Amino acid sequence: MESANFRSFLTDAIRYWEPRRLLYNAALSAIVLTYFALGYPSSRAVVSLDFILMLFLLAVLANVAYCAAYVVDLFAQSSTLRERWLGLRWVLLAIGITFAGIITRFLVMGMFQLNRR
Repeated sequence: MESANFRSFLTDAIRYWEPRRLLYNAALSAIVLTYFALGYPSSRAVVSLDFILMLFLLAVLANVAYCAAYVVDLFAQSSTLRERWLGLRWVLLAIGITFAGIITRFLVMGMFQLNRR
């Protein structure tokens, strides 16, 4: 792949994926807050400095995982199916948010011990 093409594909990927990172983080945050509220007031007892640091670590890891979309996107953009792919990237976003949401749900249920009800 030529350097100019790669730069163009990368710029396009950043323009597409970075604004949607806010949606991804909002969805995961909504799951955490929902399960916190469902477990309230017992979930409040879990909150501590270590818990907050663990949530921060998990949020960073979730955002590192979000970057996997770039690998798929750049690969697809460099193929002959680029034009078709540009219209279908939302599918990768939806799958990624769903997958991360499921993982988040199970982690949060364990954190707030909601599976013991």
